[in-house]
Amino acid sequence: MTTPRKVYLETLGCQMNFNDSEVMLGLLQKEGFEPVENKLDADLLIVNTCQIRGSAEDKAFSHLGTWGKLKAKNPKIKIAMAGCVAQQTKDGIFKRAPYVDIVFGTQNIHELPELVRRAFEGNNRVLAVDRQKPRNTYDYLTDVAPRRENDISAWVTIIEGCDYFCTYCVVPYTRGRQISRTPESIIREVFQLAAQGFKEITLLGQTVDSYGKDFTDRHYGLAELLYELHEIEGIERIRFMTSHPLDLTDRIIDAVAELPKVMEYIHIPMQAGDDEILARMRRGYTSQQYYDLVRKIYDRVPNAAVSGDYIVGFPGETDAQFQRTVESVALSGIHNANSAAYSPRKQTPAAFWELHGEEIPEAVKEERLQILIEAIRAQSLKKNQGYLNCEVEVLVEGKSKRNPNRLTGRTRSNKVVNFETSLSEDALVGQLIQVKIQEALPFSLIGQMVLPAELSQSAVLSGAVAP
Repeated sequence: MTTPRKVYLETLGCQMNFNDSEVMLGLLQKEGFEPVENKLDADLLIVNTCQIRGSAEDKAFSHLGTWGKLKAKNPKIKIAMAGCVAQQTKDGIFKRAPYVDIVFGTQNIHELPELVRRAFEGNNRVLAVDRQKPRNTYDYLTDVAPRRENDISAWVTIIEGCDYFCTYCVVPYTRGRQISRTPESIIREVFQLAAQGFKEITLLGQTVDSYGKDFTDRHYGLAELLYELHEIEGIERIRFMTSHPLDLTDRIIDAVAELPKVMEYIHIPMQAGDDEILARMRRGYTSQQYYDLVRKIYDRVPNAAVSGDYIVGFPGETDAQFQRTVESVALSGIHNANSAAYSPRKQTPAAFWELHGEEIPEAVKEERLQILIEAIRAQSLKKNQGYLNCEVEVLVEGKSKRNPNRLTGRTRSNKVVNFETSLSEDALVGQLIQVKIQEALPFSLIGQMVLPAELSQSAVLSGAVAP
């Protein structure tokens, strides 16, 4: 009997990358590979890369450097680079890291089994970084069983790429132009997930609310997809991210308001609170238009939570412009936000501006980032305090990472809740329960599970909890 080969996969970047990694592992498992958690045990090492920020790209090459030393000791090891850096850098990776065996881009994941076979059968380098594939290429996603991170929640990619070409972003160059999967393919995948016992799905896309804009044979968008997915039995929660302010239509907001399975949480990047910076970023909206959109969501869905993204230190950003970004955190009324210092990316206009006299010193970027983080922390705490003494619905995920005596899960509005209960973890994981919030922290909530009378009695009788 042949000993199965082992694969170690390191994932950097966004939810799209993590979803891609799950698909890669699913494809490789069909070829007889076993995933391992220790790279020293692996026959195949893969790093799935992100190029949104320079730090992520540097980290990817750092992994390759470490793996190159392992390969020097064991030449049979194969090393692969996947993802956005691979798509962008192509065969340049072989020059920078000559010990790499396989380079494949975001459009070539479905070819991974064949690429790996070629690498193991010979000593030649394997390169696959094609341009964007036809729409039906993505149908392979319903023919493979991704190795999911858990058996409760699953990511489902519904749209790849982006058509906006923001002046700081490489996504259109690394993931290509916008291309939506057919609704038939998505619905088949979600039916499969429901049959496997998954309770929650998150629809993914760089601009997920742009879904369907590129169809020429039908008028069908994200809202229509949400209404169809809502009818699938077994799926109890539906989320979607990331939205673009220009594509979040009233029809989508209405779907969030009207469909019980669609969670009251929308992630919409703002990126900056200053109109001149937004224009230079080529975002297509003003700060006031963003505020009006968030207000419309809250008016239509009063219990919703909106989160966002911010970039500080954009080329040419003045102190006054940065201050308007800080003020926008509270003015927008969002619940939370991701934040990052600007990082120049090749091929983008903003990188050219930075090279020609508009660079913000790294120390200034870091100082501004810390100020913005504190503003976000204060805003998030204020919003979380509104949950005190309220009962919220939580989908239980497992034990809290910081306190093994508590379980953790998320509310409909995507708030992390750590809670205490007398019931066992096995009895609750994957269940929808009620938790009364007793303490609000900036980025999480703490509470006590509310045990229904009938459940309390049955739990005592079954021995799950002491009488």
